[in-house]
Amino acid sequence: MHCYPGTDVWIASQGPYVEALGTYWGKEWAAKSEDEVVSDVRAAGVEAVLVAFDIESLTGAPPCSNAYVAAMRDRHPAEFVAAWGAVDPLKGESAVEEAVTAVKRHHVLGFHFHPIMGHFAVDDPALNPLFETIAGLRVPVMIDVGTTGMGAGMPGGMGARIEHARPLAVDNLAARFPSLTIIAAHPGWPWVEEMTAVALHKGNVYWELSGWAPKYFPPSLVRDVRGRLRDKVMFGSDHPSMPYERILREWDELGYGDEVMHQIFHANAERVLGV
Repeated sequence: MHCYPGTDVWIASQGPYVEALGTYWGKEWAAKSEDEVVSDVRAAGVEAVLVAFDIESLTGAPPCSNAYVAAMRDRHPAEFVAAWGAVDPLKGESAVEEAVTAVKRHHVLGFHFHPIMGHFAVDDPALNPLFETIAGLRVPVMIDVGTTGMGAGMPGGMGARIEHARPLAVDNLAARFPSLTIIAAHPGWPWVEEMTAVALHKGNVYWELSGWAPKYFPPSLVRDVRGRLRDKVMFGSDHPSMPYERILREWDELGYGDEVMHQIFHANAERVLGV
């Protein structure tokens, strides 16, 4: 549900955050060739959904565009079954136009939003025209919740505010647009319980748990995934943040039965998003 291209185009799109991301993840934040990325996905046995990235209006960095991820998807359909588009909400009316183009021309699955990196909250009323358009296009959105590596450890977090990624913003958006399918991305720390409440309360909200090593999931989340959240949760890798070998191994170590694992890794996404 959550795989970045990992190429030089994707690295460049992160602009001034690149060095801090390498420090946060404890490894060199360097690009791979497209062939290397495809080989990683193939070796893991994963059918991935690529993610575009666009914070151009904030940083001036060139986007990892909708056209780019769509073309990569089309070149490697066995490894990449779909692609999330990206629109920069700070671009105003042009963001609305980009959303329409991305769906109608590039056939993206939906749109991924990065509130911390983009310095916005998804429930800001100024973004209503954008979400009205997306809802009208009948495609889902994926929205980061909780802290991220973007700006982590940098003075002032480069101006990023983690409150922009509170799950309550997703709750507000879901209430405002009940026909919009919303996928919360990442565990949502430090608001894991808040995100659990939103996922359970809003029928149009689901949750993918990328970007964290499963061994660090809070005990309450581990319990709820096999119980009241089992129809809501989906697997995401956040590749290339962590190697597939590690994240797949740690999911296995959580001790879920085959039925629960099938729902997390396949059935829920297939049912909700048609991938």
